[in-house]
Amino acid sequence: MTTLIIEDEKPAARLLQRKLEKLEITVETMLHSVEESIDWFGNNQHPDLIFLDIQLSDGLSFEIFEKIHINSAIIFTTAYDEYALKAFKLNSIDYLLKPIDEDELEVAVSKFKTRLPKSNADNQNLQRDFEQIRQMLSNPFEKSYKKRFTVKIGQHLKVITTDEIECFFSENKGTYIHTFDNRNYLIDSTLEILEQELDMKDFFRVSRKFIVPLKAIKEIQVYTNSRLKVILPTYKDDEVIVSREKVQDFKGWLG
Repeated sequence: MTTLIIEDEKPAARLLQRKLEKLEITVETMLHSVEESIDWFGNNQHPDLIFLDIQLSDGLSFEIFEKIHINSAIIFTTAYDEYALKAFKLNSIDYLLKPIDEDELEVAVSKFKTRLPKSNADNQNLQRDFEQIRQMLSNPFEKSYKKRFTVKIGQHLKVITTDEIECFFSENKGTYIHTFDNRNYLIDSTLEILEQELDMKDFFRVSRKFIVPLKAIKEIQVYTNSRLKVILPTYKDDEVIVSREKVQDFKGWLG
């Protein structure tokens, strides 16, 4: 059984590791941020079990699951109870509040062990059931997506519809709209928020810096390190590269 801890406070991570050792569980890896975790999951085999803090130094750990599809079982270890509902929409075993009680930790680990599949067939069935539940929870009702943005230009306001948008990009801690008429507009949002507001059947976040709409893609080129380069009609300030961990999802999105 492979085990991973994601916890931004290193002393807390080491304390949890010692408690798990008493339960004869070896922790192979400890990660400490959203960014580090996304990079690790993109380049390593996923573990059987993750002990996951929710509030990390650079954001909420839920952001990891927005970037990487993870099938590992999860035991949440957090000082906050407000995220319990969202946590259980993931493949969670238990939700432990800090300071972690050793008896509760042992119960949570026992829950996980009872769910271990006894054969490959069991594993396939478990994965199939989880995927069905995940899909149902991700879209329990029809969602209304953002179709226009209001931006300030001097003392004036301008409305930009999604049909006018060639891409969204982040730069110097700001988020911008780039339109088909080759103009940039600063907006009060982040790419993470936009991913929740936009219809992602029409848009795709190709990297940490860019979200592009399907209608704006002029050409796709093979790029270094198994990545892809997206050519847009007017945006030339930087290369729009599909990050390696997103290439397969991007191809699936293209259909």
